[in-house]
Amino acid sequence: MFRQEKTDIPKVYIIHENGEWTAPLISALEDRHIPYSDWDMSSAIFDLSLPAPDGIFYSRMSASSHTRGNRYAPETTVGVLAWLEAQGSQILNGRSALNLEISKLVQYAALEQVGLTTPQTIVVSSREDIIKAYKALPFDSVITKHNRAGKGLGVRLLKSDTAVIEYLNSSSFEESVDGLTLVQQYIQSPDSSITRVEFIGREFFYALKVDTSNGFELCPADVCSLDGGLCPTDEGKRFPFDIINDFENSDAGLALLPKMKAVMENEGLHVAGFEYVTDDAGNHYCYDINTNTNYNSEAEARYGKFAMLRLADYLGAELSANYNKPLRVAE
Repeated sequence: MFRQEKTDIPKVYIIHENGEWTAPLISALEDRHIPYSDWDMSSAIFDLSLPAPDGIFYSRMSASSHTRGNRYAPETTVGVLAWLEAQGSQILNGRSALNLEISKLVQYAALEQVGLTTPQTIVVSSREDIIKAYKALPFDSVITKHNRAGKGLGVRLLKSDTAVIEYLNSSSFEESVDGLTLVQQYIQSPDSSITRVEFIGREFFYALKVDTSNGFELCPADVCSLDGGLCPTDEGKRFPFDIINDFENSDAGLALLPKMKAVMENEGLHVAGFEYVTDDAGNHYCYDINTNTNYNSEAEARYGKFAMLRLADYLGAELSANYNKPLRVAE
């Protein structure tokens, strides 16, 4: 629960609504002896007349909060971030980041602005217009997805107008929480994979190859991982999440990383993951920016790269720099 508090020392304040996803970061902060406070927006008592505490504020609010019963957590967070901004507090992933997190429309505008290609998309505000959007697109296969979603939940691959109509008339059709549905060009990956590119402190950390052969729920967090740690494919066995060696020097990395970093600078992002898919002609399509990024410990352990520890170090450094002295909890 979020409740304002009095404190004697500056802290890292983590703004979120999902304790399960936040636990690895808290563990990393404790490992580094960095003072922190847990602001869980799933429930809140918020007094606008109180001053903001000393510290830095890192928002991990998620677009999928409604799937955990926390429908209004993002709206509460918008108000809390505005309250902090008005008092000059240092915020990492502030209101601009949250606007991206909860709207793929906003994401695509930001991506296209810097020259990152997105799939051709038509947005509709009613169930009945989805078939119209399908017929307007020059593709047999499309993806439908919610404008405000997360983890790939609610994504459907539809390969004909008959399939679209059947889905619209079925009990499995899901209304978007904000009323907006995207009807989008389906990009076929030759090896049924997507790539997720992680930034911490606006610096590239690693790229993760994600096997999508089992479906579209792409959350890389440990709590979302597939049982057994391996995905069966036609090629045998492979890990569902695998860090790409030397991605920054690959053709894709050289082409995409500067543009992704430009998005972060333009939109006030400090920590984010970008997802893209590559077609059989080698074209890259960026389709998601995740500002509530999670990491997979099994993939990290194989390569010795641990994003939550890096994130904790970054937050600790920002906290110390903001107060011109190292800040640690006594051991």
